Amino acid sequence: MGDPLNHRDNPLRIGLVGAGQISAAYLKTFPRLENLRVTAVADIDDERAKATAADVPGARALALPELYVADDVDLVLNLTVPAAHAEVAHSAIAAGKHVYGEKPLAATTAEARGVLQAAEQAGVRVGCAPDTVLGTGVQTARAALDAGDIGVPVAATAFMTTPGHERWHPAPEFYYLPGGGPLLDMGPYYLTALVTLLGPVRRVTGLSSTVRDTRTIGSGPRAGTDFPVEVATHVTGVLEHASGALSTLVMSFEVWAARLPRIEVYGTAGSLSVPDPNGFDGQVRLFRAGGGDWEDLPVRGGYADASRGHGVSDLARALSTGTPHRASGELAQHVLDVMESLLAAGESGHAVQVTSSCERPEAVPAGARPEEA
Repeated sequence: MGDPLNHRDNPLRIGLVGAGQISAAYLKTFPRLENLRVTAVADIDDERAKATAADVPGARALALPELYVADDVDLVLNLTVPAAHAEVAHSAIAAGKHVYGEKPLAATTAEARGVLQAAEQAGVRVGCAPDTVLGTGVQTARAALDAGDIGVPVAATAFMTTPGHERWHPAPEFYYLPGGGPLLDMGPYYLTALVTLLGPVRRVTGLSSTVRDTRTIGSGPRAGTDFPVEVATHVTGVLEHASGALSTLVMSFEVWAARLPRIEVYGTAGSLSVPDPNGFDGQVRLFRAGGGDWEDLPVRGGYADASRGHGVSDLARALSTGTPHRASGELAQHVLDVMESLLAAGESGHAVQVTSSCERPEAVPAGARPEEA
């Protein structure tokens, strides 16, 4: 395996597995990141792999077993469906490759734990989306918290509400099957942001409901077709962070309209409004104790103009410097554990201890480049 360094002449060489829709977002970003280069592409559809590779200078299409053992692949970018995440990760790790995957890290916490254990034994790294928290939105809020602008954080709220994806998605069934639902679909963005801001979670409690047994496709050639709902479509809970702060979370496919904030953090000396964690930027607003009005904060942290793939570049930087990477497998595994624990609490009606933990990722300084920070 290569010894990637942090410059354009010796970038981290990437083998992309899964040339579906999400791959386009990564491939659009990578040319702007000097410490990354895609060298190989594999997909269950050979023609799609060939078409994708043809659009990437220097890349070639390979069969999956060939990609894992290729000498010019240092990291496998795992963009397969969630059910295949663990299998692909284990195969890459067994070949001595680092892994970065789309969320979730695996289909279950147990599978995710197995991936991390295998990586530790092999001496390779695991990274995982979302990397939206590395942008200027969440990182500016993080800088304000670390500077004590709202005093000691006491609580937070996080809301993701929509009437459901079947209104616009032509094949929405998977959102309503086990492994789907509002929490597992969108929760990683919000929970990764909350852990980045307030640290890991040690206990959760909550309730959930499934209001309708069926949904109806609203667009595309199958519009008007009913399909079954097999997951909770409204989840609400309270997260107790190890710091003592309490976060209230609402994730719903049952709300037609709302004026709720995305994320707010409340402290002993003020309040902080955090932009949508599904994006990389956005306005952060601060309210200071003692009156006045909300003030817009200038950018105080995060990778500017970030997009999908900056987490991979941050991992490449960490490899070259021997430092931790921020969008880590440990963080992703903890977030998945929190979500599973919250669903278990909703079913049982009792508080559930979260057995995993993770380090709060290092802040991204303002003006940093992922190759350098």
